[in-house]
Amino acid sequence: MPHPLALRPGIIALRPLGLGDILDGTIKLIRSNPKAVLGLSAIAALLTSIPLGVGQALITGSGLTTLEDPARSAQAQFEAMVGTMGATLVSYAVQFIVVTLLTGVLTRILGRAVFGGGITASEAWQLSKSRMPALFGVVGLMTLIMAAPLVVFVALMVGLSAAGAGGEGMIGVILLFLLFYIGYYLFVRARFSLASPAVVLEGLGPIAALRRSWRLVTGDFWRVFGIMLLTLLLVQFVSGIMGFPFTAVVTALGSFGAGSATTAVVTGVLLAIGSTISMMVVYPFEAGVAGLLYTDRRMRSEAFDLVLQTAAIEQQRQGWVHASADELWHSDDSARS
Repeated sequence: MPHPLALRPGIIALRPLGLGDILDGTIKLIRSNPKAVLGLSAIAALLTSIPLGVGQALITGSGLTTLEDPARSAQAQFEAMVGTMGATLVSYAVQFIVVTLLTGVLTRILGRAVFGGGITASEAWQLSKSRMPALFGVVGLMTLIMAAPLVVFVALMVGLSAAGAGGEGMIGVILLFLLFYIGYYLFVRARFSLASPAVVLEGLGPIAALRRSWRLVTGDFWRVFGIMLLTLLLVQFVSGIMGFPFTAVVTALGSFGAGSATTAVVTGVLLAIGSTISMMVVYPFEAGVAGLLYTDRRMRSEAFDLVLQTAAIEQQRQGWVHASADELWHSDDSARS
């Protein structure tokens, strides 16, 4: 049954949202403020891509060293492996920081874009920087929750190994754990997917935001789960398509390199560029879907659409979107925190 016409001052109609509304609103978020959204996302993507490019250069360099001096093959491969692992860890550390900061700023931009208001990257940062410690707290708690089964798994594998378990038994345990962990990861991600918007828009602390997300998702878990899973698959597909030309060239250079240090540098640069281009779209898309899904759940469970519509009518009467619109996102949980 189609929804009745609703007030649409910004990137979404102020009524409960369907999947198409959420995806369309996310695209409109990017198009309505490309300088702030894509500019910030490009910087974040570049910072996380540089260490990966360095790792690729080390791998290519080890291959060239092997061709020039087969006697150093094992040493070169070991050095490349250590360097690549280090570069990957650095990339994850940088990603943890910059993507968390980016999510906070983009969510603040989204909060104003719902009303049709514009905001610069600098203004969004000034409004969201006080929420960054709580946002890092949410991401840190999520990391611990995600890592908990891995600690149990490692302990189990050590115990089985000490007990002399056979190879087939170990493989069976690994496969069972992988199936369990995929389900666990997706469940936890869906349950707490609305915590970051709650931190930025409602001003909640880390634990309160996780609880808030759990409550908002309750009663509509499978829909939230499906939208988040679809978004995850969609961004991975788009990222792969956008990065494929660069990956193909890197693979070709790695296989048919001319045997010079230039090849290693070029492959690293190409990988960094390809990763930056693909991730600068992925980051705002994921943040946009999470923010609009959070908005939808509040409209469905708290009649929040009526609050937004009343405010939007007043803003249209005044002819502009006042900064006080940010306070409309606050809830009873905000007052208690």
